Amino acid sequence: MFHQSRPPTVTVPLFLGVVLFALVAGCLAQTPAAERGSVTAKGGFRNENDIRDKFINWRDDADARAWLTAIGYDTSAIKDVTAAKPSGEKADVVVTVTKSDGTPRRHGISIKLVSRSNGFNQIDKRWLRQYAKMWNIPPDVEAALRLFVGEDPPTGKARRPERMFLTEMSKEARNAVVEFFAANKERIVADLLRGEGNGRADLFMVAWKPGRETRWSIVTTDEAIRFFADGPVEITRSGNLKIGRITMQRKGGDGGRETAKMLQFKMNPSLVFEMK
Repeated sequence: MFHQSRPPTVTVPLFLGVVLFALVAGCLAQTPAAERGSVTAKGGFRNENDIRDKFINWRDDADARAWLTAIGYDTSAIKDVTAAKPSGEKADVVVTVTKSDGTPRRHGISIKLVSRSNGFNQIDKRWLRQYAKMWNIPPDVEAALRLFVGEDPPTGKARRPERMFLTEMSKEARNAVVEFFAANKERIVADLLRGEGNGRADLFMVAWKPGRETRWSIVTTDEAIRFFADGPVEITRSGNLKIGRITMQRKGGDGGRETAKMLQFKMNPSLVFEMK
């Protein structure tokens, strides 16, 4: 894995920042991994389509060549790069790099936009029953979470008629939720950040525009998992759950539609710039 002890900071005009979760299928075992820290963005990029196009035009695009180098490629040994934008996957952009020896490698990249240093991005959102199946959530924890998202009505005093916050539940229910997520923290964070199968992400890239400058950083997803999982599992004052540096909460909103009862996980991607 390649890291810079004092990574360079760079600037470029840009109206939005971009978070890239990059997925590198099989590449990390054979190449240096990711570059940590702030690196120069030579040209603007606003969304997934821009990232895809920059990879396609990698020969003439300094940012794309820098990303390929950070992933672990010697750009002089690259024969071709293609990129596509799938749908319904963790990866927003899929990049295939063919080396001079004809060996192709497929990389999936999940992209999010960041415009504020204290902004939070949704990293996963599903129905509680889907998480219960994924993580084999025990019945008592699932029952508490059903109250939390509002699938079941409040069983005691609650500040909202449609749901209960964790702080409003019994001590036994609160402890069950905290103990389950603490015991399974690494697996849960890995599922939230990396995913599984062809859509899994093995790199984590953040691009952020703090004022007039744009900074981007790439780390491996394993590093991101360790970083964002670091810290206790605890119930917040607002009644949500903090899992390291990730927050679990009820989706809410949606004009009171059923989708408001979905469970979502959020994080601040710009914290990557604080990684040591």
